[in-house]
Amino acid sequence: MVFKNGGTFSRSRRIRMQVAAAITVAASAIALSGCSSSGGGSGSGSGGSSGSTAAASGNATKGSITWWASPITTSGTDPRTVLISAFEKAYPNISVKLVSAPNDTDTNRATLTTQISGGGGPDVYMGDVIWPAQFGAHQLAAPLSKYLPQSYWNTFANGLVAGATYKNQVYGAPFFEDQGFLYYRKDILQADGMSVPTTWDQLVSDAKTAQSKGQVKYGYVFQGADYEGATCNYMEFLADAGGKVLNSNATKSALDSSAAVKALTFEQSLVKDNIAPAASSTFQETQAMNTFSAGDSLFLRNWDYAYSTSQASGSNVIGKVGVAPMPTFSGQSTPGYSNIGGWNLYMNPHSKNQAADLTFIKWMTGNDAQKTLATQFSEIPTNQAVRTSSDVKNANPVLAIVSKTKLIARPSQTPNYPEVSKAIYTAVNGVLSGSTTPSAAIKTASNSINTAVSNGGL
Repeated sequence: MVFKNGGTFSRSRRIRMQVAAAITVAASAIALSGCSSSGGGSGSGSGGSSGSTAAASGNATKGSITWWASPITTSGTDPRTVLISAFEKAYPNISVKLVSAPNDTDTNRATLTTQISGGGGPDVYMGDVIWPAQFGAHQLAAPLSKYLPQSYWNTFANGLVAGATYKNQVYGAPFFEDQGFLYYRKDILQADGMSVPTTWDQLVSDAKTAQSKGQVKYGYVFQGADYEGATCNYMEFLADAGGKVLNSNATKSALDSSAAVKALTFEQSLVKDNIAPAASSTFQETQAMNTFSAGDSLFLRNWDYAYSTSQASGSNVIGKVGVAPMPTFSGQSTPGYSNIGGWNLYMNPHSKNQAADLTFIKWMTGNDAQKTLATQFSEIPTNQAVRTSSDVKNANPVLAIVSKTKLIARPSQTPNYPEVSKAIYTAVNGVLSGSTTPSAAIKTASNSINTAVSNGGL
């Protein structure tokens, strides 16, 4: 199955919207402060879901649900209505009303904040993967792990539940996701007798070979501009190096480490050694994508939409692109880590029929709905059994490898995540642009992160 153009455009837009959402630091802090106050799942990351569960109010098989969800695609059949029809067929006594949420993530978040903090809002809503702490800390989302057992959370791909957890409670049910992938010129690797790199050292070596032969101008293109995308890229390098951003309870920075310096030093070396463009400090998804599609780079780091974009009309690499898990550092277990993007399902704490809400959430994250999202709409499923099924793996080259990847969430376990992310991408961008050193940038970022979490430790 090929990617649908509408879905491709939507996924690209969603990444940019999620990126924009994390940049508005002051606005998000003000808005939220005005409120009323991994094989299987994530293991210990699910925290409160490991104990006994509480009974939800309402009737699990009867009633009505208002579902607030942004468009998943921008043309063709609407996945939301397809899923609703299938759910209502499975549960004929539950009716679902779809409310189309704003495409702009900041507007979406602000609207939900106002509605829910005032005691209203939808019963179930689709929200960004970086929202759990911000929404959980301010009673804008109900703790789903209070009602759903550990066996449910074990159905998700490793890393997703940890990213949806705040203070040992899971607030978001992973609905569909996105992640970083390594795209490569399979024609060049084959011509030069090189295998797909599994380590960063091998990627650099392959890049230098192709560049020395004049086959490509650049070896690797990625996102290093002063924005959220640089945080996403750096989280992959950091996880590969064995580092982390926050301590276990998200109350203090853990970034000031040799691993963090190693990760940023390597990222800097990609530019200093001309593997990546000198302008990498200005590259977002579009610039990296355009460079790769023009045939100017051997490797590309980008999200799931990049494969279909590389095969679209006007591309110079049609039929020449492969996709693989991200590399890691030598000596580490392969593959490397892929940063998580995508969307969760959240439950309004003011909903009058939470039992029906949970029925809906469980079905939407179950086998039938997840298979539909993957095979009909090319979305990456969160359900591990679906990710590994042959139907999904045969759907397209990206879905063929998602079950082989390792996931790392952004450090969004604090309500002040936007400030944490800003500290990271400012540090990365400063190093890539040559205005600071990796060690100095990490120390500055760590201090900024400590200030941020001390202000947000609710």
